[in-house]
Amino acid sequence: MHYLLAALLGLIEGLTEFLPVSSTAHLLIAEKLMAFSDPGGNFAVMIQLGAILAVVVLYFQRLFKAVISIPTSADSRRFAISVLVAFFPAVVIGVVVKKSGLLSDFFENVPLICSALIVGGIALWAVDKFAPKPVYHDSSALDVKTSLLIGLFQCMAIIPGMSRSGSTLIGAMVCKVDKKAGAEFSFFLAIPTMLGAFAVEFADSHKLLTADQYGLIAIGFVVAFLSALLVIKPFIGFVQKRGYGLFALWRILVGVGGLVWWFGFAHAG
Repeated sequence: MHYLLAALLGLIEGLTEFLPVSSTAHLLIAEKLMAFSDPGGNFAVMIQLGAILAVVVLYFQRLFKAVISIPTSADSRRFAISVLVAFFPAVVIGVVVKKSGLLSDFFENVPLICSALIVGGIALWAVDKFAPKPVYHDSSALDVKTSLLIGLFQCMAIIPGMSRSGSTLIGAMVCKVDKKAGAEFSFFLAIPTMLGAFAVEFADSHKLLTADQYGLIAIGFVVAFLSALLVIKPFIGFVQKRGYGLFALWRILVGVGGLVWWFGFAHAG
């Protein structure tokens, strides 16, 4: 049964990682509903690598070309610098939070996470509706200032439930990046961000994981990878035509539903 639950959580991760709805919030609520014991306390972080691998696979040619041409191409260097600059604020905030223990109790706090879903949903709707007209249409050609601002917006995701994807997409729209370019830049920024998070969590807990727990993580990883493959491209096409309104509504509904469940049923009596 645990293996089926791990597969279901992997499916949730893959379907939600790159949507602005907070995969962390959905995973936590699902784990609570299914009474799933998180192996080593970092199952979610580890299976996120499966979703990240999907980005690498889908954009492999573009990423590979950019990396190998860094020594000779100014455009490739600008792209690499933009991703690194956007990544830097998350490194600083992550180190501070890790060493200080700030927010350590928040990652299991369902009311806080549901509240963050609601607040983030309202923010996503407002920015989607009132964002300035885009002037950036190429995710590989963002300037340093724009990249840094998007990276600063990503730091909002340190609050569980805000959503890394949602935060970066809001930042991109505020910075006049169009929806396709903003989504792609969010995907690329996820690669170093989630690799860094995985490295920290794995270093802290790998000695505590059992063979069975590694098996659960492996199942979640594979399912997250496969499901993310199915989501990424359709997501870009959808938001170009429809925007983020439905995702904002979904966040609010899940947040409100989670609060009703938590206070009305999970802790009834």
